[in-house]
This record gives sequence, C-alpha cells and structure tokens, in this order.
Amino acid sequence: MREFIVEADGGSRGNPGPAGYGCVVLDAATGETLVETYEYLGVVTNNVAEYRGLLAGLRAAHDLDPSATVHVRMDSKLVVEQMSGRWKIKHPDLKPLALEAGRVFPPGRVTYEWIPREQNKRADRLANEAMDSGGSASSVRQPAPAAEADAVADAKAEADVRAAKAVAAPGWAPADMGAPATFVLLRHGETPLTPQKRFSGSGGTDPALSDIGREQAERAAEALAERGTIQHILASPLTRTRQTAAAVAERLGIEVTVEDGLIETDFGAWEGLTFGEVRERYPDDLNTWLSDPEAEPTGGGESFAATATRIAATRDKLVAAYAGRTVLLVTHVTPIKTFVRLALGAPPESLFRMELSAASMSAVAYYADGNASVRLLNDTSHLRP
Repeated sequence: MREFIVEADGGSRGNPGPAGYGCVVLDAATGETLVETYEYLGVVTNNVAEYRGLLAGLRAAHDLDPSATVHVRMDSKLVVEQMSGRWKIKHPDLKPLALEAGRVFPPGRVTYEWIPREQNKRADRLANEAMDSGGSASSVRQPAPAAEADAVADAKAEADVRAAKAVAAPGWAPADMGAPATFVLLRHGETPLTPQKRFSGSGGTDPALSDIGREQAERAAEALAERGTIQHILASPLTRTRQTAAAVAERLGIEVTVEDGLIETDFGAWEGLTFGEVRERYPDDLNTWLSDPEAEPTGGGESFAATATRIAATRDKLVAAYAGRTVLLVTHVTPIKTFVRLALGAPPESLFRMELSAASMSAVAYYADGNASVRLLNDTSHLRP
C-alpha cells in the first residue's frame, strides 16, 4: 500500500484577517514532492486556515491514490490533537471542517504528528504565498527541478519579508521583519482575598478562585472563544491562574502550559494583609517600597526590580518561541503591569498608576525588530451583564 506524507499550514494576518493555506504531498518511501498547493481564503482565523490546509492536503493525496495511507505533519497543536481525538472540538467554525477532513480517507488510514514550526517551512511558505496573492491566484503544481526550486524558494522568501514589512508595521514606527508575537494578558478571576484588597502573591496561601472568580473565568473563556484568535495558553503555576486558564482551555480545546516566569511577586510578610494593615505594622518599609523599585517587602519578598528582570527574561523567551502567534498568558497584577510598563518604556512608578481588575484582559504585540505595541489594557467588557 502506498503511503503519503502531508505537510500543511495556514495563517491569518490579523486573526481574523487576510488568510491562506499551503500544503505539500510527499511520497513517504522516496521523499519526492508530488504536489504543492495553496489558496487565498479571504478573511478567516488562523485555525480555520490551518484546517483548510489540512483538508486540501488530504484531498490532494486522495486524488493521487485513494487507497493510500497518509501521515499528516503540522505545527498546529490544536489541529493535530483534535484530529487525533485527544482534544474536543468546540468551536463552531472548526467542527464542520474537521468532520469533512475525517471523511476524505477511511478511519485508521490517516495519522497525525505535531512538528515544530521550523520543520514545516514548505507549507508555511506556501501559506504566505497565498496571503501575498490577496485572492489574485491559487495554485496546484508539480515541483520544479531542484536548482530551479531553490531559486524560487529564495525569491519567495524575499517576497515574504517584503509582505511582512508592509503588513506588520506598528503604527508610525519603522517596519519590522514579520508578524508580531501577540500576548493576550488575562488576570485571574477573583479569590476570597481579591475584594478585600489583600496582598496575595507567590509567598502566601495560594488561594483558589471564589464562586465569583469561577464565573469570571467562564465569561473570559466565552469572550476569547468568540474572538477565535488564541493559539496557545500559558499560565502561572499558582492555583488561581491555573483554574482560570483551565476554564479557557476547556472552551477553546487548547492545552495549558505552566510557565513559572509568570508567577506573582512574593510580598513577604505582607501576604494576606491589606494596604492599611501594612502601613500600620510596617510604615517605614512600606514607604521605602513605594519609592524605590529595588526595595523588598518586609521579610525578604521580591522587589519590583527583581520582578521586572524576571518578566523581561520570560518575555524574551516567549517572544522567540511564539513569533507570529497569539498567546494567552494567564497571570497576575504585577506581571501584567510589568509587561505593559516595559512595552511602553515607562518608569517603575507607573505600576501604581494602572488599574487592573480581576479577569481583565490586556494585550501587547512584540515585533521582530524589537518594537512593542500595547493594544489593550484592563478590558472588562466581557464581565458586564
């Protein structure tokens, strides 16, 4: 029985925005490229484009040999896990595409494998070629000879860079070298300590969400599902953030990754106290802390300067790992304010001048040339009746 490898990808510049897919069909035995195809899709989300790429690849393989087996390789964890049956498909736009993809070959004849993005460059290049076309062309083609193919690939790579500069330029700043990594920053829902305005960091009791907090998490999940832009979910290791992230993950069908760098500041001996109680018990320490970012809370907690160093390192790591992706970071007040402060180049005292409500959303986009753009701050519209 003949075996094919299908490599597929899809993308959306704006998510939702101008979108396209690309896919490649290879002979598993020889590695020969048999078919390359791409298509501009109009305005859809990343996930829809990825599913359309999968569907096109399966259909191309079926046209070559309907009796073959197929091994699909994609860098979309969502598509691979959902089509493998390990994650539920809840988004209404994805269900019919998944059902259609599952009917191209009989059950058991298609297997799925997640691969890193750098191993899916051919399908990614074709998807970008589709988006560049803006609907002026679509293509199904046999591969060119090796030398010609290399020259075409070089030319397409240059075209991808030019298109990225035109599409992803942040405001009036100089154009960057690609689509940004976008972090949607979701503060966890309320805990019993939240309405009492008590210090609740990483050195305290690690409270769980209250009933109100769980409802807030569900509302945030619903709002994010409607937007349809989230591709990955990362959460602080504390209970309240993991519970909030789990509510979103259940709604979106995306796995949660715990990221230690997103943890809240350790407030030392102030954990569990109100601001007034801290002022009464430790007035000198509090005054120093409010005026000096290097100062630690009483009892050896984490200074704002140390938090900023940690968040900057976490930011750099995640920007490199999720370039061109939209990632939900479920975290806390101080980390979110620090992401925003660093993006704006604002002084440390700006932390005291931002309002950040429970279950609020903020967003920052990071470009390959080092620029950052704050897109949203303290959005609570999803919590309104």
